[in-house]
Amino acid sequence: MTAPGERATHLLRRHLGWAVTAAYLAALLAPGPGEWLRRPHTIALAHAGALPVRSAACLLALVLFAAGLQVDVRTLGRLSRRPGILLTGIGLHLAAPLLIIPPVVLLLRQSPDSDGGSGLVTAMILIVAMPVAAGATVWTGKGQGDQPTMVALVLTSTLLSPLTIPLTVTLLSPLLSGGYAHTLAAAGQRLHSGSTLGAVVLPCAAGLLCRLLSPPRWTERLSSVVAPAALAGSLLLTYVNASGALGSFLARPRPLLLLAAVAVAALVCAFSFALGRLTARALRLDPPVASSLTLACGMNNSSASAVLLTTALPDKPHLLMPVLAYGLMQKTAANRVVRPRARAGAAPRKSGGARR
Repeated sequence: MTAPGERATHLLRRHLGWAVTAAYLAALLAPGPGEWLRRPHTIALAHAGALPVRSAACLLALVLFAAGLQVDVRTLGRLSRRPGILLTGIGLHLAAPLLIIPPVVLLLRQSPDSDGGSGLVTAMILIVAMPVAAGATVWTGKGQGDQPTMVALVLTSTLLSPLTIPLTVTLLSPLLSGGYAHTLAAAGQRLHSGSTLGAVVLPCAAGLLCRLLSPPRWTERLSSVVAPAALAGSLLLTYVNASGALGSFLARPRPLLLLAAVAVAALVCAFSFALGRLTARALRLDPPVASSLTLACGMNNSSASAVLLTTALPDKPHLLMPVLAYGLMQKTAANRVVRPRARAGAAPRKSGGARR
C-alpha cells in the first residue's frame, strides 16, 4: 500500500505546474504573509544571544538537501568519470547570456523607453548570469530528467559563480546606458560571498552524505518524509519570492511596465530553453540527459538575482517585475520540458523518434 507521504509527493509532482501558478496567485492576492517571511527574524538562544533566521534560506536548504538525498552517490561518481555532459551543460549555461542578451538589447533600442530598456536588460543580465537554479532539481524529480546530472550542474555552476558572474556582467555591461552599466559592474564584483555559496553547496552535500552513510532502509524512510516536505517548501519559497515583487507593484501599479517586463522575460526565457533544446538535439542525447541539459540552460537562480537587484538598485523596486515574470515562465517551461514519469513509458510508442 502506498504511504500517505508518497501519495502526496506523487500528486504534487503530477500537478506541479498548477501548484506553482497557485503560489503566484496567492502572492498576488495576499502578499502580506510572504513579505513578512522575507524579512529576517531572530530566535532567542539561552546564554548565546539571538540567532538570525531567514525563511527563504531555510526553505532553499530543504530543497537542496532533498535533492542530494535522492541522488545515488555512485551514479554521481560515474558522471565524474564521463565529464562530457557536465562540461557541455556548464559551457552552454555560461554561453547563453552572451548569445541571448545582445539581440534583446537591439530589439529594446527601438522601444520608446528613454534609456533604451536598460533597466529591463539589467534585470535580465542578473538573471541569466546566475548559477543553475536549485529548483531545477525539483522539476527533474517530477519527470524523467537525469537527477545526478542536474545536481552536478547546480553544484558546479554555483562553485564557479564567483568567477563566472563577474565575467558575464563585465562583458555585458557595455550594452547598458543611463548609469546602469557602472551599477551592474560594481554589483558583479561583490557578488556571491562564501556564505552564499555555502547556502547552496552545504545542504546538498549534507543530503549526499546522508545517503552515503545511512542504511538503505533508513534512507527510504527519510526520503518518504523529506521529498514531500521539499516539494511543499519549494512552493512556499515561490510564494515568498513572488510576494516581494508583487507587494511593491500593488503599492504603485504600473501596467505598461508589467507588460514590458512580461514581454522581455518571455523573450529571454524562450531563447534560453530553445538554445538548450537545440543543443541537446544536435548532440542526440538520451531524453533524461537532454531534459536536464535544457533545464540547466533555461533555469537560473532568480531568487539570488532578486536579492542582488534589490541590493544594487534599492531605489528601483519595479525592476523586480521582470525577475518575477522570468521566475514564473521558467517554471512553466520546465513543466513542458520534463514529462511526468507516468507518461515516460508510453512516449516511445507514441512518437517513435524525435519529439515535435
